[in-house]
Amino acid sequence: MNPNVDWFFDKDTKWKKEYQKLRKIILECNLTEELKWGVPCYTYKKSNIILIHGFKNYCAALFYKGALLKDTNNILIQQTKNVQSARQLRFTNLKEVLELKPIIKAYIFEAIEFEKAGLEVQMKKTSDFKIPDEFKIALEHNSELKTAFYKLTTGRQRGYLLYFTGAKQSKTRESRVEKSISKIINGKGLNDDFKS
Repeated sequence: MNPNVDWFFDKDTKWKKEYQKLRKIILECNLTEELKWGVPCYTYKKSNIILIHGFKNYCAALFYKGALLKDTNNILIQQTKNVQSARQLRFTNLKEVLELKPIIKAYIFEAIEFEKAGLEVQMKKTSDFKIPDEFKIALEHNSELKTAFYKLTTGRQRGYLLYFTGAKQSKTRESRVEKSISKIINGKGLNDDFKS
């Protein structure tokens, strides 16, 4: 246990009992407990294995390289179609956590073996992501924008492409592109100005 993480488990939340049980199960697998991104994260030789987090309707154990897990029980969830590596085990009550304890541990030990073997999830390249027509047109008509976009890191490029394609209507995509032009030209990612 890490005293820097205790506050997360001590606070009064809807998922307090589930969080505490998940912590106990994970720590039984000899992982190091750290605080990352404001939630408990468990590592093996400094490599992220699993974290605990919660939402309105469920709490979850998230496996960083969950896409590699065999998941013979078919219980891992890909949060959105754009999540490439991570997979969640979701819980809505303590009973579910208790029932899945042996499976949680088995998945953790499998994830540790992946780290020992140096396995990585094959991620899609930025070039594999669709560039929506609305953004293609903007790039064709604005050479400064085009140059700036391709100077961004691949992660920032992906962020914009996912943001643009996430809109169902062309008008919304156009609006998103228009609002992002100055940020792109200034070398900023989609969330670089985000204040939490």
